Amino acid sequence: LGAQRRAQEGSLLHRLIDGENIIEIEDIAASAQPSSFGARAALTEAGAHSMLWVALRREGKLVGAFNIYRTEVRSFTDKQIALLQNFAAQAVIAMENARLITETRDALEQQTATAEVLAVINASPGNLAPVFDAMLEKAHKLCGITFGSLQLYENGKVRAVAVRAISEDLAELLRQPMKPRPGSSLSRLLAGERFVQNIDLLELAERFPDDPRMKLSAARGLRTGLFVPLRKESEFLGYISAFRDQVRSFSEKEIALLENFAAQAVIALENARLITETREALEQQTATAEVLQVINSSPGDLAPVFDAILEKAMHLCGAAFGELRARDGDSFRSAATRGVPDAFAEYRRNNAFVAEPGSLGARILAGEQVVQVLDLKDEDVYRAGYRNRRALVDLGGARTALVASLRKDGTVLGFIIVYRQEVRAFTDKQIAVLQNFADQAVIAMENARLLGELRQRTEEVAELNRGLEMRVAEQVEELGRVGRLKRFLAPQLAELIVSQGDEKILESHRREIVVVFCDLRGYTAFTETAEPEEVLDFLREYHGALGPLVAQFEGTLDQFSGDGIMVFFNDPLPCPNPAERAVKMAMAMREGAGALIADWRARGRDLGFGAGVAQGYATLGQIGFSERSGYTAIGTVCNVAARLCSEARDGQILLSQRVNVALKGSVATEQIGAVSLKGLTQPVVAYNVPLAATQPALRVIEGGPQSV
Repeated sequence: LGAQRRAQEGSLLHRLIDGENIIEIEDIAASAQPSSFGARAALTEAGAHSMLWVALRREGKLVGAFNIYRTEVRSFTDKQIALLQNFAAQAVIAMENARLITETRDALEQQTATAEVLAVINASPGNLAPVFDAMLEKAHKLCGITFGSLQLYENGKVRAVAVRAISEDLAELLRQPMKPRPGSSLSRLLAGERFVQNIDLLELAERFPDDPRMKLSAARGLRTGLFVPLRKESEFLGYISAFRDQVRSFSEKEIALLENFAAQAVIALENARLITETREALEQQTATAEVLQVINSSPGDLAPVFDAILEKAMHLCGAAFGELRARDGDSFRSAATRGVPDAFAEYRRNNAFVAEPGSLGARILAGEQVVQVLDLKDEDVYRAGYRNRRALVDLGGARTALVASLRKDGTVLGFIIVYRQEVRAFTDKQIAVLQNFADQAVIAMENARLLGELRQRTEEVAELNRGLEMRVAEQVEELGRVGRLKRFLAPQLAELIVSQGDEKILESHRREIVVVFCDLRGYTAFTETAEPEEVLDFLREYHGALGPLVAQFEGTLDQFSGDGIMVFFNDPLPCPNPAERAVKMAMAMREGAGALIADWRARGRDLGFGAGVAQGYATLGQIGFSERSGYTAIGTVCNVAARLCSEARDGQILLSQRVNVALKGSVATEQIGAVSLKGLTQPVVAYNVPLAATQPALRVIEGGPQSV
């Protein structure tokens, strides 16, 4: 009678479930009532002959029954039946009272446990260990848990940060980071399930025989398991695991209670994160303020600044030692060190720093802003046996390195490097901290440079003041010479001659230059039919629009001859990218001339513009006499540019092949093909600079393509 059993069809229990409230059997042995699980034989053997069952119901739901028996065959009276019904009603009241008392006690225990955990959270700001331990303790007590753990999910793996009642070997295994296995409880939680309950861990261990956690858990007596996730919004942070040492599933109430503890764990994690971030931000601000104070108190003296920067950077990044190195040509010199192991420091003193191929310094020189190497020993630089890397690892014990370059306007000034003596990556926040200190180092270096320049300028001004009277006369004379020379020479040429104090630069010499020759199409016909005043008006506008472009692109004007203009680049002052400057000046001239030509066409004058650009060696020097002199270039390159200009149709800028190669794709061109030029025995491969979509359309004269 004390055994648990299910109600079988037609049995006494099944009749109560179906709604009967009173079942009386006068003679059990003679009754036709079906018997299950040998109950009739057991009752007969015990001496029972008559029986009465009265249902216990609460709000119509069967919660139990009163069963009484007689050892003789004798019916129960109506009064006795009514009396048993009264006892049944009292039993239901007692059961309900017990249920309410139990629920109240459970709720009170849960509230007390919650309050105690929150108290631990408040008492341990940022310290999660006691919080997690308190959660597991309360959860075990309230949910009937035998073993348990709290595990966090970081970098795609989980690891236990708190365990309870678990054997040491299993606890150590759980503390090791583990990736989720397909089909595992962790994978199901990651997929979004509210919770995962495994009724029997032995069955799972058979399904996952290669899972060491599962195998050892089953061997240590863990059976029914419950996994409840820690989530912040949709982000998976980890889970609480609860196990029993028997096969007995967790109730919905127990699951809900464990979910409540999981929510508290998320609160504790978020509080710890905020506290940590606030503390780190405060430490970083304090460190920054202290470094800036050192910068202000040591104007021009970089040594204390670099020492302070390195000290703060190592502290905030959790590094074992570090260096700050300043750029010295293609290498770096030590500007500050901190915590460097003695053996490695001795090596540094006796061996010059060399940016070996693939080394950290070489990568900074190559343009990388930040470099992190997780394991210095696991790189080709170490395996190849480069002595600096070998010394860094073998003598200094460095394993993980983080480097931030010091840069100003793209120029490498040096770098800060910090090391750990274990393989452990620096976080994104620590990388940002090191970059911030690198920026401060650059500010300090720039301040020192500016201060040095200021001191130097002050000394120069003082020196200038001392010789001011003597210089006034010299400057007046120089200004007179510049004024006279500018009437005949380009401004930069005149200024250069005066600054050097002689005219040696104008002497004959040979140099590679780029020559631009341009003129107007239809100009001869225009001068034949137009009045001289009209021609002069046009030339004034034409020269006024194109002339300033020569100075803008830093060219040297050779001549203005009617509609023809000759300009060359890279002499007397060498300039970078002379071919690109020449072609872009020609494009600007085409655009400027186009606007003028469009206006004159409206007056009935058919004019066009063309240009030729060539590159090569020429002989350059001064020609003329003392009252009237000029500076010119003579050579085949000038003839090629002039012939290309003559060959160009309206709107075309023809380039020699050498110019096109020198452009390196900086200006769009199109190949015209081999062109036979007057005066040259060999054809010249020419290229055209096509009109841009935004430039004024030019109508080709004398058979060229006509714009729409």
